[in-house]
Amino acid sequence: MSVSLFFRRTPWPEERSPYPGPRVVRDPIDPDLEALRSGNEAAFEALIGRYHGPMMRLAMTYLRDRSAAEDAVQETWLTCLKTLDRFEGRSSLKTWIFGILLNVARSRRRKESRILPFTSLFRRDGGSDRGPTVDPHRFGNDGMWSTPPDSWSNVPESRLLDRETVGKVKSAIETLPAKQREVVILRDVAGFEADEVCALLSISQANQRVRLHRGRASVRKLLEEYLR
Repeated sequence: MSVSLFFRRTPWPEERSPYPGPRVVRDPIDPDLEALRSGNEAAFEALIGRYHGPMMRLAMTYLRDRSAAEDAVQETWLTCLKTLDRFEGRSSLKTWIFGILLNVARSRRRKESRILPFTSLFRRDGGSDRGPTVDPHRFGNDGMWSTPPDSWSNVPESRLLDRETVGKVKSAIETLPAKQREVVILRDVAGFEADEVCALLSISQANQRVRLHRGRASVRKLLEEYLR
């Protein structure tokens, strides 16, 4: 099973939302904009229930702790409410919301950088997109796998999908370098397509692929060690 398939098959544990919302396994179509614009509270609560978890994880890619991330997400929702009438539908509602979150989180991160020690910022943003993705010792002299990736076919599906394994995946994502982490979260947790991620992060398709590949490879490595 590939890491990306694992994400698609696994019900991701959601962060606690300030509003009760339906548990969503896959991303549905955009909610009824007219209901939101008319002040339909149920429609707004459903929207928060759908996106609060992925938004928190993305905010924590940029900010120092959960409290700061909560503040950024709350500011994002308030901004969405205030500017909803200006949403023109040129992108999906989801892309628009996450774009606001990225702007808020980056702005708050710049303010944090004036306060936090330089070494603290380096730890969160450390890591490189260069160097081997997989340990070179796993290949033979002929360039073929000497130790191929585990298909996990001998691991019961119930274990692959249990809460502890999902927790390990979540922890593995949180250890990734920030640039890889944000792409993995947007693609595999929030469910964005590649072109949407490129637009949100202002990166090329090639850059997006490299970050996603390296992030997934690192998560797979930690999963292999856990499921061994």
